[in-house]
Amino acid sequence: MRIIPAIDLKDGKCVRLFKGDFEKTTEYSSDPAAVGRRFSALAVDDLHIVDLDGARTGKQENHSIVTEIAAESGLSIQLGGGIRTRNDVAQWMQAGVARCVVGSVAINDAQTVKKWFAEFGTDAIVLALDIKLDGQSEPMLTTHGWTEASGISLWDCIEEYRRVGARHVLCTDVARDGAMTGPNFELYAEILRRYPDLALQASGGVRNIADLQRLRSLELPAAITGRALLDGEIAESEVASFRQSA
Repeated sequence: MRIIPAIDLKDGKCVRLFKGDFEKTTEYSSDPAAVGRRFSALAVDDLHIVDLDGARTGKQENHSIVTEIAAESGLSIQLGGGIRTRNDVAQWMQAGVARCVVGSVAINDAQTVKKWFAEFGTDAIVLALDIKLDGQSEPMLTTHGWTEASGISLWDCIEEYRRVGARHVLCTDVARDGAMTGPNFELYAEILRRYPDLALQASGGVRNIADLQRLRSLELPAAITGRALLDGEIAESEVASFRQSA
């Protein structure tokens, strides 16, 4: 299982949100590029970046920062937040981003996004499916930086995109993100039970190396962690050891 460090950008700074709430922000650094350099020294190959401003406004708010990190880190960058058009995807690919993460537009305009899979390839697009559990514990998708309910279930969305060969799915239980309460292991196990061939990325709630080990035991292909690395709850030596024991 791959560990993917995460950097969330807001107002040009590296931050973390609590349960997706833009009003509950913890600032970690005013120099996100320095955080990118720190993560590039870990035993990892990938870096996940979220433009939180872009997620809320639909505009590329932190283009220069992302470009700088992509150029300096040497990691395979996947970027989400505010990617709403075909030109957005093309421009980010030209800027050195390996995979574009699409969420709101994938839910609200599926026909457009399906064309991107045909044009850019299935490895260039990651579906970001952010969920909240309803009263019956059904995973329902949220959009626009986790602020709007879509009325669409996770399962229906995955089924639709499998028809065009979607492989990469990043799933976040919003209630777990930044809360340090542990990932939603049951949700990820159920996704893989239904769709064992997905290149699934678990996101939200990772507290320590034990959480990553448990996700690996479920045969998750990848897991994203931001706050635990930023807070030092997962040490560089643990990341290296995790990779060596894979």
